[in-house]
Amino acid sequence: MHIPIFYSIKNLWTRRLTTILTVAGMALVVFVFAAILMLAEGLEKTLVDTGSYDNVVVIRKGSGSEVQSGIEREKAAILQTLPEIATAGQGQPLSAREMLVLISLPKKATKKLSNVAVRGIEQTSLTLRPQVRITEGRAPQFGALEIMVGKSIVKHFSGMAIGQSLTFGMRRWRIVGIFDAGNTGFNSEVWGDVDQMMPAFRRPVYSSVIFKLRDATTFSQVKSLIDRDPRLSLDARRETQYYKDQSEMMAKFLRILGTSLTIIFSIGATVGAMITMYSAVANRTREIGVLRALGFPRKSILSAFLIEAMLFGVLGGAFGLFFASFMQLITVSTLNFQSFAELSFSFTLSSKIASQAMLFSIFMGFAGGLLPAIRASQMKIVDSLRA
Repeated sequence: MHIPIFYSIKNLWTRRLTTILTVAGMALVVFVFAAILMLAEGLEKTLVDTGSYDNVVVIRKGSGSEVQSGIEREKAAILQTLPEIATAGQGQPLSAREMLVLISLPKKATKKLSNVAVRGIEQTSLTLRPQVRITEGRAPQFGALEIMVGKSIVKHFSGMAIGQSLTFGMRRWRIVGIFDAGNTGFNSEVWGDVDQMMPAFRRPVYSSVIFKLRDATTFSQVKSLIDRDPRLSLDARRETQYYKDQSEMMAKFLRILGTSLTIIFSIGATVGAMITMYSAVANRTREIGVLRALGFPRKSILSAFLIEAMLFGVLGGAFGLFFASFMQLITVSTLNFQSFAELSFSFTLSSKIASQAMLFSIFMGFAGGLLPAIRASQMKIVDSLRA
């Protein structure tokens, strides 16, 4: 004989106050757990979406990012002769030599200085990044001291309207456009002519060379050619992999932080569920005796109380995820540990995070209800009926 699940649901409703308090504690733990995982997921998604699968980023071997890299003009010219590079309509290779440096600008909210990535681009850079759309103004003219800024820069930093100017690299640059690159890291950058920016920052070398493959499946061959060429000493990565690597350190830190906080909070929530279930066992001693006298075996008593405890977990997980889902409306702007530049990204709730949060919440309920359920199942019929 098995006790119907309705019995467990009815008991939760009967003890509404303790049910609400226990579920609220679990929901808080799930909220924290899911929110931090969503933060790490949003960071990774933003940077991975920045890249294109058929684009290749080449930086100096041993460099962790474009900021640390340097590629001489001769090496850049060699790279642009690779036959695997796709070409535009007139046979021009779809490649771009770019420079990336950091400058400090005041944030709107705090007025404190924060690092911003400034990217020197060529005309083909815009072709290689189709996700970049100019929403206001126009693209900067090559050969002029003009720049365009990403929408996240406009949102979080002061003095970013079209027609205004920024002073960096000992020159004054006029803002002529604002661009939207979707949910990508380019939204947190300032773009201008690489040939104007290199002398302004006294940089004799490029930071990277970007090119599009004719056939995305030939990446391994291209990488092997670059690795074997003794003149280059460069490292080639798919653009998607390069930007995924840029998020690795910070995402790992966020996940470790989230796991640590969750473990601490979950102990309290589990203890709360255990106290609630011990209280339920104590208040229903005679009821347990009646169930045993009616012929329900110990296993049925055990499973009924375990189901009741896990229902706490289901409800706590559902409410925690419900409130965590609203975090997707928030955009965070913070320093990326890998590139040392300001990066804006949003919380992202994925099916994987939702399933992990629900399983964790159910486990908390199971852990909190196991000992009380064992105690209830081991009660003797005579002692229970005398209570």
